[in-house]
Amino acid sequence: MTKAQKTKLLRGVSLFAGLGPRALGAIADRVEVIEFPAGRFIVRQGQIGTGFYLIVSGQARVLRGNETLNTLGPGDFFGELSVLDQAPRMAHVLADEPTTCLALASWEFTTILEENPKVTLQILREVVHRLRDATEQHRH
Repeated sequence: MTKAQKTKLLRGVSLFAGLGPRALGAIADRVEVIEFPAGRFIVRQGQIGTGFYLIVSGQARVLRGNETLNTLGPGDFFGELSVLDQAPRMAHVLADEPTTCLALASWEFTTILEENPKVTLQILREVVHRLRDATEQHRH
């Protein structure tokens, strides 16, 4: 996938909304395209996270044990918590169909957060949203 193709994909994701061409290009230079066949784990619960993933195409499930917590599709991302705190992953992510991701190694992810406050703020908002959802689910 070319840099221009990666940039176009990144531009279409809410996480990167508001970033200019230069910032998107810098991120496109750092991401790797990884394809996962249906039935393959993208990440495993309990492992230390070394990557952040953004789904470009396909569908994946977030599992804790045998329980499905969420379904992810194009534009959704995961892996940020384990990359940020270097703690073991809290869930599996399993490709339900052939799934293509843009992936960032933990050190690249950290660099992007340091260089792009808008991305950092978007990720923080998403983490807070997920925390609120989890808290609400446990109250009801």
